[in-house]
Amino acid sequence: MLTWFELRSINLINFLFINLIVTIVVLGGLLATIEKHLPTAIRQTFRYGKHAIKGSPDRLVSLLEVPKAWFKHFYVFAALWSVAGFAVMMDTYLTGKPAPDYVIAFLDTMATNRRMVRTTPTETMIAITLITLQCLRRFYETWFVQVFSSKLKMNLSAYLVGYIHYFGTIVAILSQAEGFTRTGPVSLPTNGYRFEPSLRLALCIAVFYYAWFHQYRSNAILANLRKDKQGKVVNQKHSLPSGDYFDVISSPHMFFEIVMYVSLFGVLHRNSSMVYVLLWVLSNQLMNSWLTHQWYVENFPNYPKQRKALVPFVL
Repeated sequence: MLTWFELRSINLINFLFINLIVTIVVLGGLLATIEKHLPTAIRQTFRYGKHAIKGSPDRLVSLLEVPKAWFKHFYVFAALWSVAGFAVMMDTYLTGKPAPDYVIAFLDTMATNRRMVRTTPTETMIAITLITLQCLRRFYETWFVQVFSSKLKMNLSAYLVGYIHYFGTIVAILSQAEGFTRTGPVSLPTNGYRFEPSLRLALCIAVFYYAWFHQYRSNAILANLRKDKQGKVVNQKHSLPSGDYFDVISSPHMFFEIVMYVSLFGVLHRNSSMVYVLLWVLSNQLMNSWLTHQWYVENFPNYPKQRKALVPFVL
């Protein structure tokens, strides 16, 4: 059994994301190659929503399923957690004081006390602001725009992953930020916050906003398939979406999720933990988009052939 000292030497945030990546890659690879030979329990755990397995479900796995509409819950958490991170970051950089000791101690526990400063206040402020805007928008969408089917389920593990993702992303961003570590060449912001713009950061912000806006449009298109012209929900069936990027890919909302995290990585490219966050988002969205594309092709005989699964004109 690991001692407390040994646990503190492990970057738990990296450990969480690496485990998520390995799980999605291994299980996704098995589904893509030998799904017919896999036990029902494994297939049912991985597949949910409209790509849920057909036929008799595993009784034990069914006991661990929750309504897909519970997606709403972790966006409440994501909104509150990101706003809390934003508030601590703003207080730190606008006052020129280090982050509160309890925050640094928490980051030490989650990402070790050997953390080094790898991102500037400008980069951290931009990244936290962008992820907070994303969490707030997703909160609004899931509660006031999207229409979840009352019949669809998801595995409890998929539900918990949502909390892990947003918890881990905010912690990863702050864990190597100036003013949030005990070690490094510059551990405290000495002169308060100074905005230091660059072409790279401006480009990352622009790309993030473009993806942010078009992901909202994609989710609105999906929601409107279940509403009438007055915005009243009239059905819960799955229909064929069209318009905007749906004309070229099956899952533009997943594609733009990847684009946003690529932009975040562009802002925080020196933050070593963000590599794992990006790889997790990439692998997860790639597998989900493949399942979604497969479902569309199987259920709509005249599905447009020009539509790719995830990347326009490519994949």
